[in-house]
Amino acid sequence: MDEVPEDWERALALVAHPDDVEYGTSAAIAKWTGQGKTVVEVMATRGEAGIDSMDPDEVARIRSAEQVQAARIVGVETVEFLDFPDGVLEYGLPLRRSLAAAIRRHRPDVVLSLNFRETFPGGGFNMADHRVLGLAVADAIRDAANRWVFRDLGLDPWQGVRFALFGGSPRATHYVDVTGHLPACIDSLLAHEVYFSNLGEEFDAAAFLTGNAEEAGRAVGVEHAITFEMIES
Repeated sequence: MDEVPEDWERALALVAHPDDVEYGTSAAIAKWTGQGKTVVEVMATRGEAGIDSMDPDEVARIRSAEQVQAARIVGVETVEFLDFPDGVLEYGLPLRRSLAAAIRRHRPDVVLSLNFRETFPGGGFNMADHRVLGLAVADAIRDAANRWVFRDLGLDPWQGVRFALFGGSPRATHYVDVTGHLPACIDSLLAHEVYFSNLGEEFDAAAFLTGNAEEAGRAVGVEHAITFEMIES
């Protein structure tokens, strides 16, 4: 497995829900913002369908605020929400258009997203929103680069994305050494306090993230690592 190149300046995280980047990717984000890189986070939804016992409008407000706080912890100042409906994301032109617009606005060197494969590493079926969003991100990078696609956006094409990184993939190809940055990742996940307190089950964020990072680290010869599937542009 190769190490993710770090000779770039701007990254854009495009994910489905608040908390998606905090399950490991935010450790890499903390490392990169610490190096002076700029990272922007864009959520397709506000996660309003994520708490069964609460009204979706209230959940949207709470989870949006928790995501902004989580992002601050790892050095991200800009968090945007595209306001697609949570739980029922559909692959298609509206989603691709919005993602391409975000890429054209922010003009990243690197795009970050989540696993779009059917399963997680070690098994377990991946949820529909993740699968739909990840695939749309991969396509939106190409859309954003083509000046004849989504011309109505009124935004210049952006052909500067070098590669996309999809976290939590069962087909990981690259890793980031996040040794020393795991505490920030743990704190960013714990920022989703209301969300986790309403899940009705015990979840040890520190143990979960540390175990994953240690396992990946052993595989590549460092203390803590996060793995990604890379798709080059």
